Amino acid sequence: MSSSLEGHVALVTGAGSGIGRATARALASAGASVAVAGRRVDRLEELRDELEAEGGTVLVLELDVTDEQAVGAAVRSAVETLGRLDILVNNAGLMLLGPVENADTTDWTRMMDTNVMGLMYTTHAALPELIRNQGTIVQISSIAARVVGRGSAVYNATKFAVNGFSEGLRQEVTERGVRVVVIEPGTVETELREHITHAPSKTAIAERVAKIRQLQSEDIAAAVLYAVTAPPHATVNEIFIRPTDQA
Repeated sequence: MSSSLEGHVALVTGAGSGIGRATARALASAGASVAVAGRRVDRLEELRDELEAEGGTVLVLELDVTDEQAVGAAVRSAVETLGRLDILVNNAGLMLLGPVENADTTDWTRMMDTNVMGLMYTTHAALPELIRNQGTIVQISSIAARVVGRGSAVYNATKFAVNGFSEGLRQEVTERGVRVVVIEPGTVETELREHITHAPSKTAIAERVAKIRQLQSEDIAAAVLYAVTAPPHATVNEIFIRPTDQA
């Protein structure tokens, strides 16, 4: 493993699969110790075993980001076990597409609780340590924070909220040496779409993505690594990355 992040500690939420898993791998490969957080402990333990076999230092944290008390405990555990916290990657998220009319509003609540409040809880809990260490906060947002589509109004709303919160936070902490980075991926080949409960929306997006070369989780992880390894005086505030084939 390389050592550009040697001595740094990162916490990645939603690390059991997809972008979170790839990001944890990228950060560990760059020398960071990594706390991997998520609900599926078996996947996190598998990831830990893989990274430790390659020389990495990994802490597994079972975490539902919608539980504010659990978030606080997870951040404390990461700091106490790994010694500090320099990088937070807020990756946990849901995409439950569907029209507003006749919607199952529990989908709305689940998305708001995870995509917005979970991200805010984790940021809030980690912020004192990140200020102390002049760290970096990476928010995994989406193309949906820029491009609004039919059938995705509430998902769009959550990602617009992420971007707005992140910019407000940036203005609060940038002069204290804390960097706030927003990553906005287009279509990425992950299991995110499998959670959609509205069958017509699930079918429609499957048909759309089948026609393009999708981004891979590793593409987004590379963007995260680029941002967090920038020199301390430079902040990559925003990275918008989408498939070349995506109009």
